[in-house]
Amino acid sequence: MRHLVTRLVAALAVAPVLLLAAAPTAAAAPPPDPFTALRDVAAAKAHARATGTATAWADARVGVIRAHEGRWVLGMTTLVAPAGSDAYPDSRLFLAERRNGSWEVGLDGEPAFAAISARAPMLSAYEREIFASHGGNVGVTANGDYRTGMRLPYGVGQEWRLSGGPHAWDAGSGPWSSIDLAGGDGRVLAARAGSAYENPGCRGEIVIAHDRGYTTKYYHLVNRTVPPSTSVSVGHYLGNIGTAIPCGGAASYPHVHFTLMQHGQYVNIAYHIIGKWVFINGPQQYSGGYALHGSRIAYAGSGLMYNYGALGFDSGIVDANGGGSVNKRTGPGTGYSLAGQVADGATVKIACSRNGTTHTGRWGATALWNKLTDGTWVSDAFVYTGTDGPVSGWC
Repeated sequence: MRHLVTRLVAALAVAPVLLLAAAPTAAAAPPPDPFTALRDVAAAKAHARATGTATAWADARVGVIRAHEGRWVLGMTTLVAPAGSDAYPDSRLFLAERRNGSWEVGLDGEPAFAAISARAPMLSAYEREIFASHGGNVGVTANGDYRTGMRLPYGVGQEWRLSGGPHAWDAGSGPWSSIDLAGGDGRVLAARAGSAYENPGCRGEIVIAHDRGYTTKYYHLVNRTVPPSTSVSVGHYLGNIGTAIPCGGAASYPHVHFTLMQHGQYVNIAYHIIGKWVFINGPQQYSGGYALHGSRIAYAGSGLMYNYGALGFDSGIVDANGGGSVNKRTGPGTGYSLAGQVADGATVKIACSRNGTTHTGRWGATALWNKLTDGTWVSDAFVYTGTDGPVSGWC
């Protein structure tokens, strides 16, 4: 009897192991991606926006920056540039909302972008404020107002090299929206306050949405950093210059590829004021352009650009069109007595403007005169403000 009990206990001890071995549990299938359909819609829109450019964009990446309840998404589309080419990734912010079983997607610059931003619960109040200016019709850009309120994307008081003059993002056909900058301490900083995002499909690029519909993009970065809140102040450290090309293009030396967009489209960086410099296109991209600070010229390739900081929206840069100084008057015309001089390259703050005697400067002839905050007057022919009209109203 004792031997029978022993055999029964031994059988019961072995039986569970045999059963488990004979019927293993099947591996669980990964959960379906809830954003697959969204990625298809966003990629199609990104391709449509790039239609007509010089480069064929085959690889489209769609990354999610932030989502809420599977219904709302803030993300970024990226069309990858051909490796080794002069093209650069085409990246754009988007907002999406799932309604009635389908995704509504608004790319930066489209009315739907601003509309969705007003409803999306995962956005901060600051993001909504910024995004509200990014919902204009695609194609509406500076329209003759080239004031940006931006400084150059490095430390104020530093001199960096304009290693690449104005050039297109797509290797030829698009607006010359970008410049290359190198040297200094290598620390790339935000050109203006805004809402910053590291491109989730392109680790090496940071995108900042600013007010007035502007966007700046910074490519080839290493040691990237963006605060979790996304809100950045002017001068916030973004990373270091590098040769990273995670989304195509080329970089033979450490630099930052700095790009300017407005209302979701690339705009000519020419005539825009950044760091109190005015960029000018040359006869060819990269090597033919230059930048002006008053009459001082920084040529592409070797020219050094001192970062003077941002120019105020009510201010201008004195341009004597050859150096020296510009006369100040007691009224808006040469019939008024002299009231001193102001040096080429100086920053002047404008109280109001009025028409007076006509003068011709670097940018052509004008009868506009600007009354400065010290009560004196200078001809607008010798002041670059970024617009042809008054920046502080009429006197």
